Amino acid sequence: MTRILVVDDEVAIQELVRYNLERSGFEVLTAPDGPTALAKAEQTLPDLIILDLMLPGIDGLEVCRRLKANKATAAIPIIILSAKNDELDKILGLELGADDYVTKPFSPRELLARVKVCLRRLILPEGMDQPRLQVGPFLMEVQEYRFYIANTAIKLAPKEFELMHYFLLNVGKVLRRELLLQKIWGYDYCADTRTVDVHVHHLREKIEPDPANPIYIETIRRVGYRFREIVD
Repeated sequence: MTRILVVDDEVAIQELVRYNLERSGFEVLTAPDGPTALAKAEQTLPDLIILDLMLPGIDGLEVCRRLKANKATAAIPIIILSAKNDELDKILGLELGADDYVTKPFSPRELLARVKVCLRRLILPEGMDQPRLQVGPFLMEVQEYRFYIANTAIKLAPKEFELMHYFLLNVGKVLRRELLLQKIWGYDYCADTRTVDVHVHHLREKIEPDPANPIYIETIRRVGYRFREIVD
């Protein structure tokens, strides 16, 4: 049974989320604060974590950072659930490795849909059944999630890896933000395309010689992105 850890200091929110997840067949664990969340995550290795930002002990952003820094828990998808509607908090959460962000008050049906989307991404995404992919200086050992630039290993977060992989499969094509949300995050409904922009920004910092003047990932205004063809 798929196990989900719900981290929130509000008992009413815990019970609401638990009720809806258990009705859908998930096993649910709960934690009321940051230290308990970190301990339970490492002990039980849940398939997904729903994480509030405003937590006693250790706040949600720091919990997210520590989970992603720990090899045992780094690959666990995280959905941030918070009353804080500040765009900066969303960006920080995504940059720390969270997969999604849901703002309170929320629809239980929407949260459940996003949970299912995140869990679907645990299955190899489209095109990732091939063992290796090389384009110019970029080499991907796909099933091991290893990435190299000119034989130098570069650490990418899972979503960054999947985004880079999709770019390399579609070199020279204009890719709309909505398409990237569907292919990389699995969204088949309207979602915040800022998620794509944050991950592209982070990816540029790792692959571009000068991230402020990218030569590989081109922004197509009001549309999306294009990975430029590489000329030897």
